[in-house]
Amino acid sequence: MTHSLKRILTRSRAIAAAVSLVGLLAFTAPAVAGDEVYDLDPAHSFVTFSISHLGFSFIEGRFNELEGEFVYDPEAPENSRVTMEVATASIDTNHAERDRHLRGEDFLHVSEYPVARFETTGFEPDGEDGRLLGELTLHGETRPIEVDVTFVGAGEDPWGGYRRGYVGTTTIKRSDFGMDYDLGPDADEMRLRFVLEGIRQ
Repeated sequence: MTHSLKRILTRSRAIAAAVSLVGLLAFTAPAVAGDEVYDLDPAHSFVTFSISHLGFSFIEGRFNELEGEFVYDPEAPENSRVTMEVATASIDTNHAERDRHLRGEDFLHVSEYPVARFETTGFEPDGEDGRLLGELTLHGETRPIEVDVTFVGAGEDPWGGYRRGYVGTTTIKRSDFGMDYDLGPDADEMRLRFVLEGIRQ
C-alpha cells in the first residue's frame, strides 16, 4: 500500500468517526437545558383499555410491552413531552382465545401493524396535572388525541435512582383507526388509561 493511499484511508476514517460522533451528540443532546429526561420503566408502565361487550358488560385488558421516554421541564412545564411505542401483540385480556382474535385482522392485525405509537404535539399544564395533545398511530392510522394527565408522585427510589409517575386517560373511537368489527352498542368507544413511571436519566 502506498503512503498516499494510507493517508487517504486514515483521513477518511477520521472524517467518518467525526461524523458519527456529531450524529451521536445531536441525537442524545437535550433540546433545552434544564429538561429532565425519564426512560419509561417497562416493569411499572402499561396501557389499559375498556370497551363495551354487546351492551351487557365490558372487555377489560392491557398492553404489557411498551418503551419510550418523557421529558419534564420544571421551569416551563408546557415544554414537557412524551414519546411512547406499544407492542400490539402484547395485548392481554386474560382470555387466550379472545386475545388471538384481537391480534387478528378483525382488530389490531398485529402482523401488519406490530407497533402503536403516541407522540406529543403540545402540553397544557394545570399545576402538576394537565392535558397532553398528541398523535396516536394505531392500525396504520394516525389521529390527534387529547390525554388528561394526573401527576402521581416523584422522588428517590431505594436503588439510587429518581422516579416520576403519571396517569393519563382518554377515549378514542375504533372506527377512526379502521377497526369497525361489530361488538354491539357503544362498542366503538374505547377508554384508554396510560400508567407511566419513568426513571430519570
